[in-house]
Amino acid sequence: YGQIYIPNMEKLFYTVGEVAGILGENSSAVRYWSNSFSRYLHPTRNGKGDRRFTKEDVETFKRIHFLLKSQGMTLEGAAKALAADRNAGVDRNVKVLESLRNMREQLAEIRKTL
Repeated sequence: YGQIYIPNMEKLFYTVGEVAGILGENSSAVRYWSNSFSRYLHPTRNGKGDRRFTKEDVETFKRIHFLLKSQGMTLEGAAKALAADRNAGVDRNVKVLESLRNMREQLAEIRKTL
């Protein structure tokens, strides 16, 4: 029995080698970054113990790669930048939720007048 091919389906998990290929790096760099940035990367492991990364992990790897290679940051500097990104994302989410609550209240008021 062969595997079923479903076109246009995104992968759920990526291997170390696949992540390395996406980044243009070697697998040992991906493993090292996985260990160094364990606060931001959360691989699962298959039965053999191989790491499997999600699409979100791959996006985090891309950010790490950019910070280290393009921006010339140290591991510590990149970790601080990732923490700042995460905090900025939380702040953004809080602002969006507040805006949505305000809109809901305004819509409720408009509904009452109809």
